[in-house]
Amino acid sequence: MSVFSTVLLAFSMSADAFAVAVGKGAALRHPRPSEALRTGLVFGVIEATTPVMGWGLGVLASGFVEAIDHWIAFAILLALGIKMIVDSLGRHETREKPSRHKLRALILAGFGSSIDALGVGVTLAFVDANIWITAGAIGLATFTMASIGIMTGHMIGKRVGKMAEGLGGIILIAIGAKILLEHTGVI
Repeated sequence: MSVFSTVLLAFSMSADAFAVAVGKGAALRHPRPSEALRTGLVFGVIEATTPVMGWGLGVLASGFVEAIDHWIAFAILLALGIKMIVDSLGRHETREKPSRHKLRALILAGFGSSIDALGVGVTLAFVDANIWITAGAIGLATFTMASIGIMTGHMIGKRVGKMAEGLGGIILIAIGAKILLEHTGVI
C-alpha cells in the first residue's frame, strides 16, 4: 500500500470516531483539553488495535468476521445512540452535565465506532500492506480527529444545548445503520 493510500485509509477510518466524539463533546460541561486528549487516546488505541485483530482473524477465518462485524457495530452504536437520546430527553436544564465521560462509556463508544476497522483489517490480510504501519496511521488519525471532535462537539453543544446530545445519539444510530447497510449491499 502506498503512503497516500495509508493516509487516506487512516482518515476515512477516523471519520466515525470524529462523529462519535462530536456527540460525546456535546454532552460535556466545560471539557478540558485533557479530556479531549483522553478521549482521543482511548479512541485511537482502540481504532489502531481493531485492524490488527481483524488482520489476525482474517488470516484465520475471514468469512466469519466479515459476516458479523456490521451487526456488532450496529448493535453497539444503536444502544449508545438510544442512551444519548434518552439522556437528552430526560435531562433537566438544572441538572449539571459531566465534565468528563466514564472510561467504560468511552471504550464502548470507541469499539462501536471501530468495528468497521476490524473488517478493514481482514482485507489487509489479503493485500500487500504492513499492518503495523497501517494500524499506527489509523490510530494517530483517530486520536487527532476524536480529540478535535470532543472540543467541536462541546462548542456545538453550548449553542444548542441538550438537543445536541440527542443529535449525537441520532448520528451514532445513523453511523451504525450506514455500516449495516453497506455490508448488506443495500448501499
